[in-house]
Amino acid sequence: MHNVDWYLDFVDKSYKPSEDELIVLYRIEPALEFTVEEAAGRVASESSVGTWTTLTTITENVKRLMARAYQFKGKYVKIAYKPDLFEPGNIPQILSSIAGNVFGMKAVQYLRLMDVKWPKSLISHFKGPQFGIDGIKKMLKIEDRPILATVPKPKLGLTSEEHAKVGYEVWLGGVDLLKDDENLTDLPFNKFEERLRLVFKYREKAEKETGERKSYLVNITGDVRKMERRAKLVKEYGGEYVMIDILTVGWGALQTMREVCEDLKLAIHAHRAFHSAFTRNPYHGMSMIVVGELARLAGVDQLHIGTVVGKLDTPKEEVLILKEKLTSEKFKEREGYLPTDWGSIKPVVPVSSGGLHPGLIPHLLSIVGNNIVIQVGGGVLGHPMGPRAGAKAVRDAVDAYLKGISLKECSEKSKELREALKKWGEVSYK
Repeated sequence: MHNVDWYLDFVDKSYKPSEDELIVLYRIEPALEFTVEEAAGRVASESSVGTWTTLTTITENVKRLMARAYQFKGKYVKIAYKPDLFEPGNIPQILSSIAGNVFGMKAVQYLRLMDVKWPKSLISHFKGPQFGIDGIKKMLKIEDRPILATVPKPKLGLTSEEHAKVGYEVWLGGVDLLKDDENLTDLPFNKFEERLRLVFKYREKAEKETGERKSYLVNITGDVRKMERRAKLVKEYGGEYVMIDILTVGWGALQTMREVCEDLKLAIHAHRAFHSAFTRNPYHGMSMIVVGELARLAGVDQLHIGTVVGKLDTPKEEVLILKEKLTSEKFKEREGYLPTDWGSIKPVVPVSSGGLHPGLIPHLLSIVGNNIVIQVGGGVLGHPMGPRAGAKAVRDAVDAYLKGISLKECSEKSKELREALKKWGEVSYK
């Protein structure tokens, strides 16, 4: 038996949280010789007002702020937090509480932050996306089909001119967005402003030739001042978007850039690079569901959710729940997930990417629907006939699905799709 007199004060199975409390669902696997209740008490203590021992400085007012572990279902525990524990609108401070020291406690062998119920009292302090799904589709003049994006491959090594020419080719083939990859910023062989200048020169040419809106998701990732300077350059060159690796720059930096981008009227495409470092292990870390919720609160307009069928480890349930969390007005509670009423917070455009090619498009769309960005890199740039043909093959595959035509039938009239199917078939990435 451990010294639990203090920690068990944070466990109250009869507790009824109020509507303005933040609720966290944890999966707690206690270390040897600890019960789930003992471990949960320590998590609730460390994430709110407690420490490792009883204190003489605890007042009645402090006791009022104690978190309460109140619902236990096996290893799944709900903990309630008073709203006064959090600085309104401050994501880093909130995470420092509910996802901070608790992961290093000896009493837990594994700890997983599964989901959060965000009360209106906290949601009201966040702006959410500037444009949302309707605003993005209006910007691109796209109504009834998915938005299509391509990342030039190889992801690093192309010069600014080569990168821009890839953009021109895929735009002519029917893609809507050219996107930098997560690690392309300002490199010796591909300088940021030079790439920006050339891409928008080719963008203007592609728009004139196709009669369609085209745009560029340019990676501005860096320290905050550098991102601000780059965002202003994007605006000067006529851009509509910036791309940010939101987890490597940090939540505080993202919230600052949301303000900057509102002033510049720029949408934010959020790349989730780094997330698997803490989301992939199903027993420990923080779920991608919570990352998505935070991204929506912070105000990104587009966020990667996975594909189910691509090269990355993205389970179907997680992809669909994440999509619903990003796009619904109200998310209803279900087993393993907490409810959220988003109020006036706009929806985020989900992005499916990673190992996609034309042969996967119908299956992907049958899973995730049409209000989505489909991002195809290698499945465009690896086309035997080149990038333009690769882009056309993707566009033809989307059109075939929307018309209810099989890819095989469509490929009879589309040599681009036919060649894509010869190379990749209609099977998922293995």
